[in-house]
Amino acid sequence: MAFMNIYLNFDGQTEEAFNFYKSVFGGEFKSMQRMKDAPGAEKLSPEEQNFIMHCALPIGNNQLMGTDIIKSQGHTLTVGTNVNVSINADTEDDAKKIFTKLAEGGKIEMPIEKAFWGDLFGSLKDKFGIQWMIVYSYNQQN
Repeated sequence: MAFMNIYLNFDGQTEEAFNFYKSVFGGEFKSMQRMKDAPGAEKLSPEEQNFIMHCALPIGNNQLMGTDIIKSQGHTLTVGTNVNVSINADTEDDAKKIFTKLAEGGKIEMPIEKAFWGDLFGSLKDKFGIQWMIVYSYNQQN
């Protein structure tokens, strides 16, 4: 597998938290996307439209990533389970295999498929309650 990252969920505090982490670790954000840039954003409140959809802060050879939950879409935040392990697979086939195996006995949250931002993406909770995000980027740079 190419690399593994930690993905954090917040209740409207992603930008504040990541600015703090940036002050601790240094560097520049690789990504800071807002909910208003996603398809269907017009259904969200103005406050939720300004929430962070995806943020990435490189730390060494890894990234700390995060997002805000959207309560109007039924999302809830439970401190302690607001962390996901994100696997960036080397190939599309590897991503699908990893996803399928981790999903056995677990619960698929988002089936693995090409997402609107262009990557192959899926999320699930395995049979032990661990939350996983599986990604294959079609434009990986090695």
